[in-house]
Amino acid sequence: MPDHTTSAPSTPQASGVPDAPTSRRYVENKPPRGMYVRVFVYVVATHVLLAFMSLLVVLAKSR
Repeated sequence: MPDHTTSAPSTPQASGVPDAPTSRRYVENKPPRGMYVRVFVYVVATHVLLAFMSLLVVLAKSR
């Protein structure tokens, strides 16, 4: 038997990962903030594309 034996710890050690802050708690009824940004960008991009296509139609009719 070796002289340097160690016993198994009785309590598990922490994994080194800190706990999540309590202010960023997941709430099921509230969508993430990034979704609002994506929806805003999609709506703006869609309207810009529609305005460009409308401009092309107006220019094509005037010729």
